[in-house]
Amino acid sequence: MTITLDSLEPALSVRQVLTLERVLAGEPEVVAGASHLDRPVRWVHVAEAADVGVMLSGGEMILTTGVLLAGDEEKQAEYVRSLHRAEAAAVVLGLGRAFPAAPAVMRRAAERCGLPMVVLHRPFPFAELTEEVQSRLVRRKFAAVSLSEAVRTELTALITAGAPLQRLLDEVARHSACPVVVTNLAHRVLGTAGERPAVDDVLRDWERIARQAGGTEGDGWIRAELGGRGERWGRILLCGYRGDTATGRLLADRAAEALVLHRMLGGGAACSWEEQSAQSLLTDLASGVVPARQLLPRARAAGLPVNRRTFVPLVVRDGDTARLDRLLRLLGLPGLVAELADGATAVLLSLPRDQDADALAAHFATRLRSESGPARTVVAAADPRVAWDDVPAGLREAQHVADAVADSTAVLDLPPVVRLKDVHLRGLIRLLRDDPHVQSFAERELDGLLCEAEEDLLSVLRTYLATGRNKSRTAQLHHVSRPALYRRLEAIQVRLGVDLDDFEQAASVHIALLAHDAQQQ
Repeated sequence: MTITLDSLEPALSVRQVLTLERVLAGEPEVVAGASHLDRPVRWVHVAEAADVGVMLSGGEMILTTGVLLAGDEEKQAEYVRSLHRAEAAAVVLGLGRAFPAAPAVMRRAAERCGLPMVVLHRPFPFAELTEEVQSRLVRRKFAAVSLSEAVRTELTALITAGAPLQRLLDEVARHSACPVVVTNLAHRVLGTAGERPAVDDVLRDWERIARQAGGTEGDGWIRAELGGRGERWGRILLCGYRGDTATGRLLADRAAEALVLHRMLGGGAACSWEEQSAQSLLTDLASGVVPARQLLPRARAAGLPVNRRTFVPLVVRDGDTARLDRLLRLLGLPGLVAELADGATAVLLSLPRDQDADALAAHFATRLRSESGPARTVVAAADPRVAWDDVPAGLREAQHVADAVADSTAVLDLPPVVRLKDVHLRGLIRLLRDDPHVQSFAERELDGLLCEAEEDLLSVLRTYLATGRNKSRTAQLHHVSRPALYRRLEAIQVRLGVDLDDFEQAASVHIALLAHDAQQQ
């Protein structure tokens, strides 16, 4: 059976110890430090020595009859102060011959120190209390160790099976029953897991949480550092963990070990997780499955400025994500980069509203194309968006433009940034490519060339029409002489039964070819 945090007994606090049946038989009364009863009890000691504080390590509940303190108020006060210095959880005084009532000096000292002080009005065998509490604490420790081993085993199995980062985080969130966040050292969110509403609540308040993540733990915020060989590169956070802190730290440590191992075996760097995070966000934005407003906290936590910004959606063909990311940093342009399907890469720029978004996008595209060498890199863009809710439509528009020119970069004289107005008929055909009537039209018009043997003639036709029926340009691009090109054009006209010098017939063939190419992508 898999052990989860819900199956563990809650941590024992002073308050909970006082509700145990054996303790209630002694008629306990809290006489000082009542506001500190939620302190965890790590162990229970029976101690009569006046200097017991030097033998403690913190978290102990001390049981005493005070027989060595009777008659000496200074010893009584120092006894309480020594327990406070040793960070004891509480002191329990059994009333009897030494103290028939709670000594005022000890009570006042305990109240000043904030140390819970409890007196037992009825004789009580301390051995029974120590046995009860110790057995509960031992069971707790055993359950925590079992949980630790179960988590380690399950996460190691996932890593061995090649599971992605998200699958590991989902498993950690299942065990912790709270949102889990992985960040880099700049507090940029690389991954999240847990119930979506709870995760969104965390991300909405991420700036405050990020500051807290680098400071003292508390209120269920538990962290573990990620790194190795003396170098830290991230951290994992359990956000709002409801179990005891010791078990939460144990779970966070096991999760951190697994994440470090996952990175080592994957051979990647921490930035690959940043790419995965950006890819998930931009894919969700472009798909429209998740409303843009719900993705706003994720974008902010991923490091994208979102307040009073102009967003420029771009899609780059034949662009390497690492190179694009480096170029953004070099130009000082805030944005996210993520690889999409079919060799396309999405870039979402986030610019101050007082900057010229079109000019900056053109500068980025020009630099990118100049660094690409002979390769023709296409940078497609939608018009800038000032509202976050309009970003998904912009990404889809940019992707549509990139797809529309994907098969024609060798023959079209494209501007640095290609927009919807630049794709004309090609863009319309791309939108209609799945219509059965368009498919039937394309097959009918190109029937004489749609076989593998005629692929060379089809390529010549594609170039000839794309260059506006420019024979010289077509011959140059195909590295053939003008007479050789004329013979090929003649063969094309014979196979299709058309006259390419007739504008309407040439236009019909061109539309059919555009539809055919769009269907092949």
